Amino acid sequence: MAEYKTKILIIGSGPAGYTAGIYAARAGLKPILISGNQPGGQLTTTGNIENYPGFATSVSGQSLMDSMRQQALAVGCQIINDTIAEVDFEQKPFLCSSEKYHQYISDAVIIATGASTKWLNVAGEDKFKGWGVSSCATCDGFFYRGKCVAVVGGGNSAAEEALFLANLASQVILIHRRDSLRADKILQDRILKHPKIHILWNTVIEEIFGHDNPKSVAALKVKNVKNDVLSTLSVDGVFVAIGHTPNTSLFKSQILLDNQGYIKTQAAGSCLTNIAGIFAAGDVISGNFKQAVLAAGSGCMACLEAEKYLANLK
Repeated sequence: MAEYKTKILIIGSGPAGYTAGIYAARAGLKPILISGNQPGGQLTTTGNIENYPGFATSVSGQSLMDSMRQQALAVGCQIINDTIAEVDFEQKPFLCSSEKYHQYISDAVIIATGASTKWLNVAGEDKFKGWGVSSCATCDGFFYRGKCVAVVGGGNSAAEEALFLANLASQVILIHRRDSLRADKILQDRILKHPKIHILWNTVIEEIFGHDNPKSVAALKVKNVKNDVLSTLSVDGVFVAIGHTPNTSLFKSQILLDNQGYIKTQAAGSCLTNIAGIFAAGDVISGNFKQAVLAAGSGCMACLEAEKYLANLK
């Protein structure tokens, strides 16, 4: 067991956490960043990324996160491979305890624990994540120009993903386990009228098939939940859009969350929580867009707000 003291503690190591670490280190705050149980966050499971600024050619999510980590280390951010298990935000300085029984004492905390995609948990899904299975059309849709793709879900996210992909793909098959969509009426109307979008009602995916070399999705085994009839659907990719779960269970008794579990901030575009000195950044804040570049910008903003807070403490 060890005790660490720092002006600013960053919990989470995705684009938001690493960016906060870079800015805090450059400000001379000597931050400590706790990487969590998935160093690099969700982006490490993404295949090729072509929409992150600064890269003329595609870069893998793992490579992008490795580069951010190295940059944070190079400017003086201390990164510890540990996971926070308990927090006490009622006392100041703040106290966070880890799974390795270390204690982290800080004047400010930036929460950048992100949100986890809700996956289907079917055979073949893990194998082809980043290689035909995706949770982000704006990230990966570019790779499916002129191809046939499936989108799974029935809410606003699924409808928006399907409409976005219809601009690129030759055909979009929307797979929904019920006989009606939950999306807003205006989105439903667009889906139903779109010539490229076909809906498979009362259907679930049982298994995802594909090729090993090169790794790619080729087909889906689907089942009609009304009559249990199985069939095979040929597709080049599948986009899972059944929602996200914010990684905030650790904080639910400490700071204000909305009804979906996302951290509430004091105002739109702010990283300030209801507790002075506690800031939130990235996908852990409620928002419609889950994009690495937005998370990075949020991490920058959280650090700047934290820096102002710490200056006022002096």
